[in-house]
Amino acid sequence: MRILFFILAVILPLQAAEPQIEKGAVVVLPVDGVVSEAQFVFLRRVLKKAEAAGASALILNMDTPGGSLKATEKIIQMLMKSPLPVYTYVNPNAGSAGALIALGTKKIFMAPVSAIGAAAPVSGSGEEISETMNAKIVSYYSGYFRSVAELNGYHPELVDGFMNLDKEVKVGDQVINPKGALLTLSAQEAVKLIGDRPLLATGIAKDVDGVCQAAGWDPKAVIEIPPSGFEVLAQWLTLLAPVLLLGGIIGAYMEFKTPGFGVPGIVSAVCLILFFFGHYIAGLTGLEVVGVFALGLLLVLAELLFFPGVVIVAALGATLMVGALFFAMVDFYPAQPLDFSFSVMARPMINLSLAIIASVFGIALLARFLPDIPVFRRLFLSAQSPTGSSIPTSPGTVNCPELSIGDSGTALTILRPAGTAMIGGVLVDVVTQGQFIESGRPVRILSISGEAIVVEQA
Repeated sequence: MRILFFILAVILPLQAAEPQIEKGAVVVLPVDGVVSEAQFVFLRRVLKKAEAAGASALILNMDTPGGSLKATEKIIQMLMKSPLPVYTYVNPNAGSAGALIALGTKKIFMAPVSAIGAAAPVSGSGEEISETMNAKIVSYYSGYFRSVAELNGYHPELVDGFMNLDKEVKVGDQVINPKGALLTLSAQEAVKLIGDRPLLATGIAKDVDGVCQAAGWDPKAVIEIPPSGFEVLAQWLTLLAPVLLLGGIIGAYMEFKTPGFGVPGIVSAVCLILFFFGHYIAGLTGLEVVGVFALGLLLVLAELLFFPGVVIVAALGATLMVGALFFAMVDFYPAQPLDFSFSVMARPMINLSLAIIASVFGIALLARFLPDIPVFRRLFLSAQSPTGSSIPTSPGTVNCPELSIGDSGTALTILRPAGTAMIGGVLVDVVTQGQFIESGRPVRILSISGEAIVVEQA
C-alpha cells in the first residue's frame, strides 16, 4: 500500500505539470537520442492526446543518430494513420532511422545547419550485418520505405540512396548519389529544386516558429510536450504484460484458497496495478477500462459473499474483467475509426492467451503440490478453534493414534485449502489438495504426511 501511495504521489504532480493540449494547438514533440520502443510509446501517447483534444498539427523536433528499425516502422505506421498533419523539423540531425521517420511525415523542414540520410541497417550492437542478411533487409525495407516516400510526395529514389550502397541514385536525369556511397543531404542540398519540386525538404527554418510561419500556423499556438520519466517504465511494463497477468491470476487464486488476506492477495493486487498503470502511461488504455475491471471484480465478490451459487453474477463479472484486461492492451486512437483487424488484435490476444494458459498450468501444479510444501503449511496451517468452543482439541500434531487414512469427519471452517475439521472426536488442522470445501461438509482423510493431514470432500 505504501508503494502505491508513493507511485501516486510522484505520478500526479508529473501529469499535472505537463502542458494541456488545447483545440487548434500545434504540438511539438522532441525526437531526441536513439529511436527505440520508448520513443514510440511517448509519441503514441501524445498523438492520442492531440487527436482527442482537436490539435491542428504535430511537429517532430528531430535530433537523432538513428535507432531500431522495428520501432521506426511502428512509428511510421502510427503517423500515417493519423488524420493530423505531421511535419518533421530536422534540428540538426536526422540520421538513419530519423531519416526514414521523416519520410513518414507530410513535410520536412531543415535547420540552417543540419543533415539527413545514411540509413543503412546495422546490428543492434552497431556492427555491420552479414552480406546475405543485409541484402534481405535492404531489399525488403527499401521497398517498404519507397512506398512510404511516394505516398507522402517525396522522391522514392532517395530511399535507395539512404539505404543501399550498391545502387546509383538518379532523380530524373540527374545523378544524386554515386554507387558505393550512402546518401546524406545537407539542408541546402535537401531543398534544392529538381524540376518543379524540392529534392526532399520543403524549406529551411531557423526554429520551430519559422516552421509554423512557413506552414501557415500561428506560432502562439505551439505547445511543446516533453517525455515523462515514466515512458521507459511504461515500455517495460507493457512488454511484461503476460507476466503481470500471470502473477495477478495465480495470486488471486492462492488468496481465494487461503484464509484471510495475505501475501498472495498483495502480489495479485500489485501485478494488476502495474499492468493497468503501464498501459495507461503508454497511452494504450484509459481509466474507463480500469472502471470496467473494478465493476467485474465487485460482481465476482458479490457472488462469493452474498449470492453463493448464483453463477450468472460471477460469470458476468469474470467476463467484464477478462474484457477489460484484453482491451487495455488494444491500441485504439480517439480520432480514428475503430480498427478490429488482426494486426491490431494479435498482440493482446497472444498476451492474454499466454497468461491464461500459463495460469491454468500454474494453478494445476499448485493444487497438486501446494499441500506438501513445508513453507505453505507453516504459513497457513494454524490452530483455529471456533470461538467459545468446548470441543476437545489436539495440540496441532497429527500423530494421534486414533486417526488414520480413510477416517471421516466434518469441516468446522471453510477449507481454502487450509482450515479446521473434527475427525474422530479430535479437532485438527487439515488441508485439501487445492479444493474449496465449505464449512459443515463431510471430509475424509486422504493422506497423513509429516505435520499435515490432507483431506478431500467425502
